[in-house]
Amino acid sequence: MKCSLREHFTGLTLTPDEDTERRLLLDLYSLEFMVAHPANCYCPQHSAMMPIDSAKKARLLWIALGLIGGFSVVELLVSLSSGSLALLAEAGHMISDCGALAIALLATWIARFPASARAPFGYRRVEILAALVNGLGLVAIAFWVGSEAIARLQAPASDIVALPMLLTAIAGLGVNLLNIALLHNHSHHDLNLKGAFLHMVADAAGSVGVIIAAIAVWAWGWAWADSAISLVVAVFILIGAIPLVRQSLNVLLETTPRHLDAAQVQAALEAASGVLRVEQMRLWAIAPGQEAIAARLWVDRADGAARDRLLQELHTLLQVEFGMADIFLELSAPLLPHLVSLSQPASLDQLAIMPVSLSSNR
Repeated sequence: MKCSLREHFTGLTLTPDEDTERRLLLDLYSLEFMVAHPANCYCPQHSAMMPIDSAKKARLLWIALGLIGGFSVVELLVSLSSGSLALLAEAGHMISDCGALAIALLATWIARFPASARAPFGYRRVEILAALVNGLGLVAIAFWVGSEAIARLQAPASDIVALPMLLTAIAGLGVNLLNIALLHNHSHHDLNLKGAFLHMVADAAGSVGVIIAAIAVWAWGWAWADSAISLVVAVFILIGAIPLVRQSLNVLLETTPRHLDAAQVQAALEAASGVLRVEQMRLWAIAPGQEAIAARLWVDRADGAARDRLLQELHTLLQVEFGMADIFLELSAPLLPHLVSLSQPASLDQLAIMPVSLSSNR
């Protein structure tokens, strides 16, 4: 649901004068961030102005790290005693998850530093770097598990102990599902948390794979199922990691955010009263939920006060309609030629300069 201002001010009666109505609406739009939005509001400015609290984020990551770190040791010991590649891969993945969560925690701490003269946009990009590192870590894990699985398929192990493998995988699935529940709601608009969340999802998929492989080995003696399931889990991990890497690179390379249509933004600016044309428009994201725009606008407002008023209206438009957080607009008015009346010049100096100007143009 995208909330509108008329829903917040249902009893408002506007004057019939169109210019006054437009000014009043823009003034009300500027109060948009001060108005309590409904709980089910998903407009861009609402999600941008309410990021997850960094302290809460750190607390969630600490809980996930404690659960994963403690269980990964148990899973590693059981995998070595049972001889299961799928369980060993799952244990290795959990240990790598501890590093991934530690990276996410460090990035969360650094991102809390305030903006400064050396870092005018703050340090939120550190979380994007952490998400990229975690995404690349997932890709590396997928290739390692896949290569080991292919090698094991050519020579399946015959001494896999199924029961400890099954019980450990069930317990691991419970731990992973708990972490998924902790991180899921906050992973949609935070790439740092999304990287940690995808590690948990990959762990859960690995646990499911180990359970299936353990049942196959225990019930039918299919030792090859252990390696086959590991290969499937590796593909699943890779599929989940690639979008995270791509989204992180898009932010770091400052490409236009996917949810913003540059043509639509330019059309909205050019449709504003007083704007003649838009040039050199750039859209990028400093971090998810913190989009920025820079553009040069040619306007028909020669008076400085009128240009200031137009600039305020354009800022409000971009904040309300597109959720822009950082706005850099340059307003320029066309330079009109200075006309001199030859019959009634303002001063004789102007007539004295004219022949020089004319001769220099020849």
